[in-house]
Amino acid sequence: MSSTTTGQVIRCKAAVAWEAGKPLVIEEVEVAPPQKMEVRIKILFTSLCHTDVYFWEAKGQNPVFPRILGHEAGGVVESVGEGVTDLQPGDHVLPVFTGECKECAHCKSEESNMCDLLRINTDRGVMLHDQKSRFSINGKPIFHFVGTSTFSEYTVVHVGCLAKINPLAPLDKVCVLSCGISTGLGATLNVAKPKKGSSVAVFGLGAVGLAAAEGARISGASRIIGVDLNANRFELAKKFGVTEFVNPKDYKKPVQEVIAEMTNGGVDRSVECTGHVDAMISAFECVHDGWGVAVLVGVPHKDAVFKTSPMNLLNERTLKGTFFGNYKPRSDIPSVVEKYMNKELELEKFITHEVPFSEINKAFDLMLKGEGLRCIIRMDA
Repeated sequence: MSSTTTGQVIRCKAAVAWEAGKPLVIEEVEVAPPQKMEVRIKILFTSLCHTDVYFWEAKGQNPVFPRILGHEAGGVVESVGEGVTDLQPGDHVLPVFTGECKECAHCKSEESNMCDLLRINTDRGVMLHDQKSRFSINGKPIFHFVGTSTFSEYTVVHVGCLAKINPLAPLDKVCVLSCGISTGLGATLNVAKPKKGSSVAVFGLGAVGLAAAEGARISGASRIIGVDLNANRFELAKKFGVTEFVNPKDYKKPVQEVIAEMTNGGVDRSVECTGHVDAMISAFECVHDGWGVAVLVGVPHKDAVFKTSPMNLLNERTLKGTFFGNYKPRSDIPSVVEKYMNKELELEKFITHEVPFSEINKAFDLMLKGEGLRCIIRMDA
């Protein structure tokens, strides 16, 4: 990185969402230098996650516009602000929508990754240090998104939301680990923890669900049952270790009963990746009594509630939830990158499309049509 830009405003291209549901517009923006505990990074690759689309549509939450979306990416540090000691220009990093301050009770706990200071805040469009945006066009602020805003050639991120990774790792592959793939993978490896030879049901076979299946494959599960209402997803899912498929539409009875019959009383582990209440109940009730563990990953509607008989718990089934796969961004994500580097984890199969930055709206179209898993957006193209 050229040190000539340090301390200077950088003018670069960014894809700006001016209003809900309208195509993003490539604009020249000004990116201010990083302030205390902040880092400015050059984004090389970013990918589109369903969360970007959800907040772009802004149907169910507080609309914050104009905004630079994007949170799944890989880049290189351009400059660091005051107080930043563990990153320097040239370091390869993955920005993460949640963070790790390393000082709060959550960060000091071995059990939690829900940092008090930096956990996800979808309403905040400014930086924590001074409650201002680092992006502007002609002096008018453009808001940030979940602290990352990766749909820009340069962005400013709190140091606690950056995972420093192996510089040999290809950023066009490992960038997908900064959100959805780690979420699904960690839900299985860190929370469900299936034993070798066990059975796992995965509800929802999008990118996150397939990452959960990949975690079951890595764990040596002998049966991985994929549950989805879209039968077109079944063929692709075989690449991720899924051995059997259940489409709830094919049965008159609840899918948990179908799975219990298939598995002699229930699966050992289940991972729910849809966010739909019915699937959550099915995922919990389909695990075996005595030892079954169900893990909820999918984010529900804010008013959602579900009910199940307390006997399901008293009969020694366990229900757990997870956030970002229980990974601490700075401490744990570098080791997930190493799983890819040593060929334990396969990422190529998650990447189904690639577009140049100038055609970023094509990535939105693909996701809205439900085509593919991850679309990589090349910033230099």
